[in-house]
Amino acid sequence: MEKRLYFVFGDLISNVVAGGLAGFVCALIFSTSWNMVIAMFVGMALGMIVALVVTVGLFLMYFGAMEVMIPNMLTGMVAGMIISMAASMHEVSLWSCLKDGALVGFLVFVAIYILQSRMSGKVKLNEQHGGQ
Repeated sequence: MEKRLYFVFGDLISNVVAGGLAGFVCALIFSTSWNMVIAMFVGMALGMIVALVVTVGLFLMYFGAMEVMIPNMLTGMVAGMIISMAASMHEVSLWSCLKDGALVGFLVFVAIYILQSRMSGKVKLNEQHGGQ
């Protein structure tokens, strides 16, 4: 788990941007004329595509590939699903979808860091560096 502030901040920013843009794009495409279930599945795929483009285009060259790709793809998928379902049920503003997508990105970032720290457990200094 990366603990250097530069990479943690990069993970946070990349998730928020990917979620916000996925929410924005899904709000542009989906309207109240879509079926909610179909909009959810199409929004999931669309959110992942948006997150992939944002990640590869903006963040991959500055931060690690695995550290950025996996959380951003999850963020795009979840934000795409939530925003597209909301947009298919009722009229939503683009600003609120951008904000909600960014919030989803932040929540996914927090969840991934909590789960990753729980799974890695506490490591003693000697075990970390191969000591006795």
